[in-house]
Amino acid sequence: MEDIYKELQKLNFSLYECKAYVGLLQGSPVTGYELSKRTGVPRSMIYEVLGKLLDKGAVHTVPSDPVRYAPVPAKELMGRLRKDIEETFDFLEEALGSMGQPENMDVILHIRGSRPVLNEMLGVMERSERECWLSVWEQQHEVLQPCVQALAGRGVSVYSILFGSEEKRLGNTFHHNYMSPKVVEERMGGRLSIAARDREEVVIAHFSEGGMAWAVKTADPALVQVAVEYIRHDIMIEELTREFGPEKLEKLWRGNRILSEVVTGKRFSE
Repeated sequence: MEDIYKELQKLNFSLYECKAYVGLLQGSPVTGYELSKRTGVPRSMIYEVLGKLLDKGAVHTVPSDPVRYAPVPAKELMGRLRKDIEETFDFLEEALGSMGQPENMDVILHIRGSRPVLNEMLGVMERSERECWLSVWEQQHEVLQPCVQALAGRGVSVYSILFGSEEKRLGNTFHHNYMSPKVVEERMGGRLSIAARDREEVVIAHFSEGGMAWAVKTADPALVQVAVEYIRHDIMIEELTREFGPEKLEKLWRGNRILSEVVTGKRFSE
């Protein structure tokens, strides 16, 4: 029940309003006094709460002495609220969009927090018109997969290098096998992730266990190109590894001190 209250509060219902509405759904019509006893909403507050629910169009009164109350069916109420919210977003999108300034390619935006960072990555992906480039980890697969499917439906080409399970795929997928994800994560201090589109926009993100996720977002052509070339390079190295075998590649860099420093990020004495 607490989950229902939490979601209703996102729709501008107070906790008492949530309890009263749900209480009416569980049995009605009832008086305010009966509803107060059933839901735990204080008697001193119940009629004020019911008045606010009436203003929201969430309940009806049933003529009687004393007055009784019945809920608007949940499906009807949710449909009405959804329509109102969509109309609000449509209006604000148009009104606020007309106030926007032309995009400044020199601006680099900073984002903090796992959910906001993932939302920015999804935003870049959703705006893709021709191609989308991804360097991501299996921990992000579930969140990104629906967007990738939608892009495929629109004919957008998606190329991804994915760190982790070979069972997971995101468009044209190449799995980063020439070095284990654990080694890469240790070298970078976390999971570097990239979403770029149409050579016009990129989000470069960093996720780490126990740390704050962060990202930068930009339309700077140089940074977009560097990010896409980074992904292209990883894809090409992965295919070379698949063709010639990981043992040869590992022997190549482990036998060379400078290459070992490049690959591991650690300095070795002569």
